Amino acid sequence: MTTVAAYAAPAPKAPLERTTIERRPVGEFDVLIDIKFAGICHSDIHQAQDGWAPGIFPMVPGHEIAGVVAEVGSGVTGFAVGDRVGVGCMVDSCRECDDCKAGLEQYCTGGGPVWTYNAIGKDGEPTYGGYSEKVVVDENYVVRIPEGLSLDVAAPLLCAGITTYSPLKHWNAGPGKKVAVVGLGGLGHMGVKIAHALGAEVTVLSQSLRKKDDGLRLGADHYYATGDPNTFEELAGTFDIILNTVSAPLDFSAYLSLLRTDGTMVNVGLPEEPVQIVLQSLFGKRRSLSTSGIGGIAETQEMLDFCAAHGLGAEIEVIRADQINEAYERVQASDVRYRFVIDTATI
Repeated sequence: MTTVAAYAAPAPKAPLERTTIERRPVGEFDVLIDIKFAGICHSDIHQAQDGWAPGIFPMVPGHEIAGVVAEVGSGVTGFAVGDRVGVGCMVDSCRECDDCKAGLEQYCTGGGPVWTYNAIGKDGEPTYGGYSEKVVVDENYVVRIPEGLSLDVAAPLLCAGITTYSPLKHWNAGPGKKVAVVGLGGLGHMGVKIAHALGAEVTVLSQSLRKKDDGLRLGADHYYATGDPNTFEELAGTFDIILNTVSAPLDFSAYLSLLRTDGTMVNVGLPEEPVQIVLQSLFGKRRSLSTSGIGGIAETQEMLDFCAAHGLGAEIEVIRADQINEAYERVQASDVRYRFVIDTATI
């Protein structure tokens, strides 16, 4: 076992504090990663505060991990010491169910994925995330970060990037398609960049026009304020795809009215509260309401290669580890443009 420094929430809703954790020995197919940067995802806050379900404490959050390989097991074939690598939201799955065999490990039905933190691994021990100095991960759940991406801007791609890339690809965003991105935050800003790079016509739907200049700079063709009721009248029946990135309940009927015939609204933000859907808002134009959860390992690698080829990285603010609690408060106040990234050398 290796003892490493980390930042953990000792209990639900408690401030994170510096501590130490144990990492397992490097097994035959394991990769030991020196973590260089770890993104702060809103999911970290939901889980550290028991917002979705009771968590496992102490909890070391962090599933946007970028680092360098420090050691490999004797059976590892895909990575070598010194490689630039990343780890996203999961570190294992059953590998045998239909979804795993199809490269959809995030939808594993053989017991579900083993999440990077706030889960129990196959060894029966809790998993701890990226707010730490090192992590040991099976090579099958590690991805390579292309040389064209710096590690700091690449870290958020391991969640925010794949969470938006996967549905945009699945619902065929591209030339001739009109895509609306709801919310210009940690997820939304990557949704705009990726949809634009795929060739779609991109519209941002945000509460106000406060971030309009940013949205246009990131690749949006249009920007509308949802706080203006005229927006929903003007854009009725416009979009092929609506990518909803916000984690607060919405008036889904209003947003569904913006879809064309056969259009789809995909939700990648997950509210803590139950939401209500009025089925009548789906009728008449064969509209669909769906969800999407991250992406499989192969698709995550595809996303990183795509982002490198198009020069896409996250818009980040690098912080010290002792600023994590302040960063959590700022995320909840929407006071970040657009992703906090922890310099793990400061842990």
